Amino acid sequence: MLFDTNAKQNLYPLTQTKAIADIRYGIFSIKERWETISGLPVFIQAENYLAGLYEAPPDDEYLYIDASLKDEDNLRSQILSLQPDEALRDANGIIACRTNSLIDNHIFNKPEKHFTSFREAENIIRLQYPWQLFLWNDEQLRKDFLLLFARSMSQPLPETIKTSQPENIIIEEGAVVEHCIINASTGPVYIGKNATIMEGAMLRGPIAICECATVKMGAKIYGATTIGPYCVAGGEVKNSILQSHSNKAHDGYLGDSIIGSWCNLGAGTSNSNIKNTAGLVNIFHEAYGVNVNAGRKFGVVMGDYSRTAINTALNTGTIIGTCCNVFGEGLIPRIVEDFTWGIQQSSNYKFEKAVEHINNWKELKGEKLSSAEISVLKYIFDRRF
Repeated sequence: MLFDTNAKQNLYPLTQTKAIADIRYGIFSIKERWETISGLPVFIQAENYLAGLYEAPPDDEYLYIDASLKDEDNLRSQILSLQPDEALRDANGIIACRTNSLIDNHIFNKPEKHFTSFREAENIIRLQYPWQLFLWNDEQLRKDFLLLFARSMSQPLPETIKTSQPENIIIEEGAVVEHCIINASTGPVYIGKNATIMEGAMLRGPIAICECATVKMGAKIYGATTIGPYCVAGGEVKNSILQSHSNKAHDGYLGDSIIGSWCNLGAGTSNSNIKNTAGLVNIFHEAYGVNVNAGRKFGVVMGDYSRTAINTALNTGTIIGTCCNVFGEGLIPRIVEDFTWGIQQSSNYKFEKAVEHINNWKELKGEKLSSAEISVLKYIFDRRF
């Protein structure tokens, strides 16, 4: 059972529409990674307004795990070895615990009343900010590749592709990979089930092209990059993560960035990922209302269901909220709030129109907004307005 902590509010805007466990970096989402590691079904315990998105767990023994934990081999073994009514904790709270009953998140504030035994841990790293995802992606891609390499065999590499260090390439069943260049000497390359790598594409690892994703003709994809399930990638992409069902299908640059699910970057959209001064990038922290140093390279973090018009110019360190329609002249402001329509004379996205437009995009990929998803969007909309 993966549970959210206060870290969720720090990961704005990515976790407005999903639990932390649904965030993808490396090859897997956090939930998928724990399923692969443990070999067991994994459930998600989320905030009340998100609960309708997730399946209720059956009656059983539960291993609760903080979803924001950075993946570390030693920590994995400590967590999986916990005994019933035993908890692992550090100075910041419960890391993991094993119990015979479902528990609420408030119990983690006073765990001594619920658990009979504790183990203490040190030097635990948790997700605190969204930009950590692209900073950690290189390391996580390599770890996830080793997880898969131990469990599966690659399909034969097609004769029409040019490769370096083909032993570092996994191509899953159903993938179509023809007349492209894959350089795995700089890091492993994973191509998921039914993915398509079109002719002339150039991939330089570490990279994950996940299930049913498409890399367009002539695309240049540098590591460390994750193209999530059902995403489309074209143009130039470097050290970025597209979560799922999102499109960056045309020319333009995307670097050191995180794009949420069901987003679309119009043709020619490009972001700056470094200041002209090469100075530190300060990001406004939504939860605490202060600026936080994010390092020297930071492109854009875009929340789910947001879109840019053609030739949109995104400034260094831009945060775009949930369900925004971004268009306007010149550089886009560095903060675009949830449900924004336009930039120069911005107005609010009407909720009914927002739902209609999201459904239009979903229909292009054979899906439709669920009532639970609409409820989540309405919660976010009402909280702002």
